[in-house]
Amino acid sequence: MDEFALNEAMDRYACGDARAFPELHRALAARLLAYLTRMCGSETLAGDLTQETFLRMHRARSSFARGGAVAPWAYAIARNVYLDHARAQKHRGTERLPSDPGAEPPDARGADAEAVAIASETARAVERTLAGLPASQREAFILIRYEGLSVQDAAAVLGTTTSAVKLRAFRAYEALRAALDDLKRRPEADRGAGRGAEEGNDDRPATARPERSGRRGKGQAGVRGGANGE
Repeated sequence: MDEFALNEAMDRYACGDARAFPELHRALAARLLAYLTRMCGSETLAGDLTQETFLRMHRARSSFARGGAVAPWAYAIARNVYLDHARAQKHRGTERLPSDPGAEPPDARGADAEAVAIASETARAVERTLAGLPASQREAFILIRYEGLSVQDAAAVLGTTTSAVKLRAFRAYEALRAALDDLKRRPEADRGAGRGAEEGNDDRPATARPERSGRRGKGQAGVRGGANGE
């Protein structure tokens, strides 16, 4: 559904036409779910918050300004739902549902293992960086980069100016670029360290490697005997 048809459906819904709700739900559900998943980091929780968002949209439908844009209005409601949840969770000590398994690992079937590993590490770096950003920067970045909102619509959702949104998004981009640049500089050293750990430091001289035969040396027997004696 294009934006014009979406806005027209919301106009009808605001005027009491219940038949317009399925159209709104089909057009907005996936978008709001993706947005809330990025905000809270849990698709399970985001599903519950999406349902709450539509419930609040239903309750507030009569306040929607006819002829207005529904997407920024819906995202603003979704954001308030998330913020209300986050505030409530501060008193409970967790942001994630106990039953939520978290993000699923990439599917390696039919894919190059190294490429999957790199993609997975990049995704984790992005998640860590976003999580460490101030909330204002993270929200601006998600709305513009992931949700595709214009700067003007993002400003309407966040209740601020377009200049502020541009600055917040720019700072988020800079933080992500720095994190990814750092990640690009580390792979070779990390892989080398990983190989050394996995191979048991086999680059040591042969005389320094542990004996692999089934026979125990006198020293080993003595240790074993002492342990049994205790």
